[in-house]
Amino acid sequence: MATGESRQTQQNWRYCGGQIKLWREEAQVTRQSLAEESGYDYEYVKSMECGRRRPTLRLLQTADQLCRAGGKLAAAHEFLKPEPFPARSQEYMALEAEAIAVHDYSLGLIPGLLQIEQYARALISESCPPLDDETVEERVRARLERQGALAHRTKVVYGFVIYEAALRTEVGGRDVMRQQLLRLPEIGGWRNVSIQVLPFGKCSGLALNGSFILLETDEHERFAYVEGPETSVLHADANRISDLVQVHGMIRMQALGVEESAAFIRKVAKEL
Repeated sequence: MATGESRQTQQNWRYCGGQIKLWREEAQVTRQSLAEESGYDYEYVKSMECGRRRPTLRLLQTADQLCRAGGKLAAAHEFLKPEPFPARSQEYMALEAEAIAVHDYSLGLIPGLLQIEQYARALISESCPPLDDETVEERVRARLERQGALAHRTKVVYGFVIYEAALRTEVGGRDVMRQQLLRLPEIGGWRNVSIQVLPFGKCSGLALNGSFILLETDEHERFAYVEGPETSVLHADANRISDLVQVHGMIRMQALGVEESAAFIRKVAKEL
């Protein structure tokens, strides 16, 4: 089963895949024939029929035509649209959209709220297991839309501390990375946004423990979000949040100032 999807989404995949199989067998269409007509290989179609992958619009339309389903299979696409965010992060995204303060420490990648389209697309496209094209497009769109908050929610405080490693990891190639880096000082110039760099060798013990985000809602509730490759945790426990607030304070004290950081980022971009 594909990772990162909600249980309801996975159930929809299984149901729709099962319907494709039932219609195909009733019409005496082989899986190989469906694969050839739709332009997929046999195992990919099998994965969609078994619900391990999301049945694509192309497969639904091809199956509908071959099985003479009269639009009944193609209509299922409305219930199979990709989720804009992985299931594990959806609760956090809802809180972020209403937050009055967001403080992000990023260890190895540019924070999602600061990513340019090419950088985001390179990251999302390289997911494992691979995502289908429609899911990639939806998640890139959602990430860029999410970034609109920085420009439109001007009373919200956004603070970013980025470890130097994230600046030197060439996601998408040198040209994309250069564009990404040059975008950071631009956003950092907005009055509600601060971007700082934590150089190599500073605060090493704490800096290498991983990325996390602290946020405060308009009701002054505080949360901490820690995201990993496979799992994510949204902390509401006051003791755990307090620990991460202290860690963030230490990291921020060791980071370069805003103007120094902007100059440092431009220097790294020039070196690419």
